[in-house]
Amino acid sequence: MKFGTHIYGDRPETIAGVARLAEELGFESLWTSDHVVFPQKLPATYPYSADGVVALAADWPMLDAFSVLTYAAACTSRIRLATGVYILPLRNPFSTARAALTLDVLSNGRCILGAGAGWLEDEFAIMGEGAAFPHRGSLTDECIQIIRALWTEEAPSFHGRHYSFDPVPFWPKPVQRPHPPIVVGGESEPALRRAVRLGDGWYGLGHTPESAARQINHLRELLGAAGRTEVPFEFTVGAAAGADLTLEEAHAFEEAGVDRLLVGHGGSMAGVIPGRGDPIDAMKRFAQQVIGRF
Repeated sequence: MKFGTHIYGDRPETIAGVARLAEELGFESLWTSDHVVFPQKLPATYPYSADGVVALAADWPMLDAFSVLTYAAACTSRIRLATGVYILPLRNPFSTARAALTLDVLSNGRCILGAGAGWLEDEFAIMGEGAAFPHRGSLTDECIQIIRALWTEEAPSFHGRHYSFDPVPFWPKPVQRPHPPIVVGGESEPALRRAVRLGDGWYGLGHTPESAARQINHLRELLGAAGRTEVPFEFTVGAAAGADLTLEEAHAFEEAGVDRLLVGHGGSMAGVIPGRGDPIDAMKRFAQQVIGRF
């Protein structure tokens, strides 16, 4: 099982320091979240917490995900760089395909495109995309199909419900072949089915070993029904315990079928959310107590 961690912050020295340390400590991948704008008050509609409340302030400073990862790429040489997850229906798929392949080229093949449909309706409305929110599922489906075509085909074309274009040149292609992995995030049934139909893997948030096992078993059933049991498909899961995860719990995640376990270090948001600890201490402790003994 591989281990990844999250990177937050709005200071170059923090981003560079956490990225370099994560690579040195043996983390396989570095993940950053994505939002463009928050409303003045965040609604209690967050789908990954029991009460719908997201543990962020509305004035949380946000940097562009691909810019952060490209900066991290320049500071590292091996660690993989992933969006967790990029909100596809808020952007044009050509722009997303271009940004991700740029990261892949400049990092020499280390990009993972974690993609999702989004959950914050207010964000769509503020950006003038309110009409897209009810259709974000089908928009996400088409975006994934278009991005994959742009990355792999000589002269891609597409004709769908939301997007339509005749053959166009789109160069360069990504370093990774056939293309960077597209990992579909989400816990809803439509998101799981989207991952099976269109993704190279699935990304779930806030799991225990028991809840991860339930989702992975269900995904395996869907993969079997779709005839995709022989196709490479990775299960990436964010641990609810974060940096407090024990070695025994890590082994339990592996037994549940998890391929990549993400641990969030609260300190990664030091200086962003008051009261969060030092990311250096948290990452070193986890690497020593779990990664080094796994």
